[in-house]
Amino acid sequence: MLHASAPRPLLPEHLTLDHVAIATPDLEEGSQPYLALGLLPEGPDEEVTSQGVRVRAFVAGQTLIELLAPTREDSPVAAFLARRGAGLHHTAYRVADLDSEMARLKALGARFLQETPTPGRAGTRVAFLHPKWGAGTLIELVQHPLTP
Repeated sequence: MLHASAPRPLLPEHLTLDHVAIATPDLEEGSQPYLALGLLPEGPDEEVTSQGVRVRAFVAGQTLIELLAPTREDSPVAAFLARRGAGLHHTAYRVADLDSEMARLKALGARFLQETPTPGRAGTRVAFLHPKWGAGTLIELVQHPLTP
């Protein structure tokens, strides 16, 4: 709940859906529905060691569908698959300044899974909001590297 003294939320045009992430035990098998839909991969698969996943991204209009497969048994995605099976893992929103957005949301009572951003796919910096704060959904904030 927002209070009158709380920091002003961002206007909707400042928040863009960056990607939707789907957990799968196997990238090849998990890719089949998206390939059948005619979606094309965006570059090669990428390993994100900080999160213990291998990522395959598909272009879907102005956003991506990211398939996540665990690379180690102790990764959060491996735990997710063991609890829930394959399916929607999180939604991710692009922000211009991750540090200031984290501070703004913390002032509104948001709970993050980590205190500082971590490396993400394609040179991004990311931070995850706790699913209890996100009405049962894991939310990721993504800051893309500046392009010259």
